[in-house]
Amino acid sequence: MTITFTPETLNKKVKEVFGRLAIDKRRLPSSQLNRRNVPAYVAEWILDSLAPGEGPVSPEELEKIQTWANHFLPLPEDAKIIRNRLLNGDVVKVLTPVEVEVVLTKHKRERVAQLKLLGLPEVQIADGIVEQYPDLLKQGMWGVVELMDTKEGVALTSFKPMQASVNLEIYKEKRALFTLDEWRALLLTSMGYNPWNFTEHEKTYLLCRLLPLVEKNMHLLELAPKGTGKSYLYENINPRVRLVSGGNVSPAVLFVNNASGQWGLLARFAVVVLDEVQTLKFEKPEEIVGGLKGFLANGKLTRGGLYETSSPASLVMLANIQLDNEQRPINTPIIKELPEFLRETAFLDRLRGIIPGWKVRKLSGDSFAQGIGLKSDFFGDALLGLREDITANQYVQTAITLAGEKRYKRNEDAVRLIASGLMKLQFPHGRITPEEFEIYCLNPAIELRQLVWDQLYMLDAEYRQYDEEIKVTQNF
Repeated sequence: MTITFTPETLNKKVKEVFGRLAIDKRRLPSSQLNRRNVPAYVAEWILDSLAPGEGPVSPEELEKIQTWANHFLPLPEDAKIIRNRLLNGDVVKVLTPVEVEVVLTKHKRERVAQLKLLGLPEVQIADGIVEQYPDLLKQGMWGVVELMDTKEGVALTSFKPMQASVNLEIYKEKRALFTLDEWRALLLTSMGYNPWNFTEHEKTYLLCRLLPLVEKNMHLLELAPKGTGKSYLYENINPRVRLVSGGNVSPAVLFVNNASGQWGLLARFAVVVLDEVQTLKFEKPEEIVGGLKGFLANGKLTRGGLYETSSPASLVMLANIQLDNEQRPINTPIIKELPEFLRETAFLDRLRGIIPGWKVRKLSGDSFAQGIGLKSDFFGDALLGLREDITANQYVQTAITLAGEKRYKRNEDAVRLIASGLMKLQFPHGRITPEEFEIYCLNPAIELRQLVWDQLYMLDAEYRQYDEEIKVTQNF
C-alpha cells in the first residue's frame, strides 16, 4: 500500500471528523498521569477534562493536573490518610474503581461497594446507584465517588462514572470519510502505536490484538519475545478487558467459586488476558484445562456441575518465546515454552489462531503514538459495540468456504471468525471490495489459523487425516 497522506494531514482530518472524541496521544506521557498507575482510558479522561489541547502539556497545565490528581486521585499509600479523613468527619471525593457485591446470607442481605484501592471492602451504596449503573455488579466501573462516615459505616453517597456515548451508526459513517490506509493508521494511533514506524504486515499483526474486542469468543494466543508490547494494549483499552499478570490462577478465579457462587473472570469480563502464561502459577491445572476446553468449544462455563452459564468472553494468552539470530522461533513446535498442560492438542485446537508476535519489531520510543487518535474510553466501547453487529459475520458466511478434499470444520469456523473480526475493524461501514477482503481480512485469517493447525499437525497424528494446508474458496 502506498501512503498518500502525512501525519499532519491525518491529524487535521481526525480532528475535523471526530471532534471531542479525538485526543492528542502525545499529551498523555507528558502529563505524568501514568505515574499514578491508572489505565490510559482513565488518564485520558482526566487530561481532556482538565487540559484539552494539542502538543506536549505545558508547565501550567501540568501543575493544574498534578494539583487535581493530588486531591482526587489517591495513590495506594494514601489509603490510610483517606480513611482517617473519613473518621474525622470529612466528606471525601475521589476518582477510583468501584465494584459492588450482593451479600445474601442468613444474617445479612445487602449490597456493598468495594473500593479496593482505598482499603474499603464494605461500603454502603444506595440501591438507586446500583440500578442506574448495573456494570458495577459486573466488572466494576471507574468514577468520581463521594464518601462519608455514618453510624452504620462508610457510605458512598454519589457516583459519577467515566463513560463515553457510542453511536455505532455514526461511527460507521465517519469511517466512510477515511481511506483504508488512513483508517488503519487511525486505529493504530488510537491503540497507542505510531503507524509510521511499522510495515503493513506489522500493522496487521498489531490490529489482530483488537480481534477479541470485536468478536465474541475470539480465543487467541500471541507468541513473541519480550519488548513487543503484547500486554500494553490490553492494560489500557477498556475496563471490560481484564489483564491477569502474575500470581495464582485457579478454577475459582477463572470459572466460578463453588463455595460462594461468585462467578469468575470469564463470566464478568468481555476479554480476559493471561499475560506471560509460561510463568503464571496455575492451581489445579488439569481442572483448568478441562474447564477451558469446554468453554473454548461452546462458550459454557461450569465447574463440577454445580453452576453453569454461557459467556461471550474472549480468552487471550500471551507468552514470551526465544528467537534465533534471524528473529525466528528457536523451538519446534513454537508452543514448546508453554506449560505442558496448555500444549494438549485438544486444547490448542479450540484456539482460533496464533498471532505471530515475533514478526513485529520490538517497541522503541518511536513506536508509540505521535498524533491524534480516538479517546481510549470511546475507542474501546466502539470496538466492543461491534460485537453485536453481525453484518460482517453474514458477509463472511457466504463469502468463503473451505477448499480441499479433507477439510476440517474448526479450521473453517476459525478462519471465518477472524476474517469477520478484521472486517469489522477495518471496514465497519461494510464497503469492501473482493480484493480488499482477500488481502486485509481473509489472508491474515488463514495465516493465524494455519499456525495453530501446523502445531496440531506436528504433534498429533490424528489431525494428519485432513489437508495439511488450509485453503479457502471465495464465493464472489
